[in-house]
Amino acid sequence: MSLHHRPFRLAAPLALLALAGCAPGDSEARVDPPPAPPAAVAGLCASLHKELPESVAGLARTATEPVSDLTAAWGGSAIVLRCGIPKPPAMADPKQEGVEVNGVGWLLEKMSDGGFRFTTGARLAYTEVRVDKEHATDAGMLVGLSAAVAKTVPVGISSY
Repeated sequence: MSLHHRPFRLAAPLALLALAGCAPGDSEARVDPPPAPPAAVAGLCASLHKELPESVAGLARTATEPVSDLTAAWGGSAIVLRCGIPKPPAMADPKQEGVEVNGVGWLLEKMSDGGFRFTTGARLAYTEVRVDKEHATDAGMLVGLSAAVAKTVPVGISSY
């Protein structure tokens, strides 16, 4: 596993993250897919969906409602992935925090509910992973997700 951090302001937010426990979660998660991305982006997301791990941070994969190749969840809605999102505005901020896991760069944002949102950068499809505050952990939880992204979503800058 290769885990690289951007040198600015990253250590403090990651130090605040702690694994709260691994409950089995709900049997289904309500996840709104992003608005219809361009066909090429949707195709990359479909490929990613097939490669996603069965567990993340010790949480089992959960069925999503509605069923979509643009979404996935683990531990109920503890960890939720949405692929094909539009470019996040925070991506333009050079002071924004980030982390690199196995060659995949992730934008790191703390959410108002205490959870975290990680969003891939420099890939042809933007993918966000939201982690609730009860299941947040260090960026090591992104290892399996990064492997799937690296395998299926080429490096590049998405125009979407």
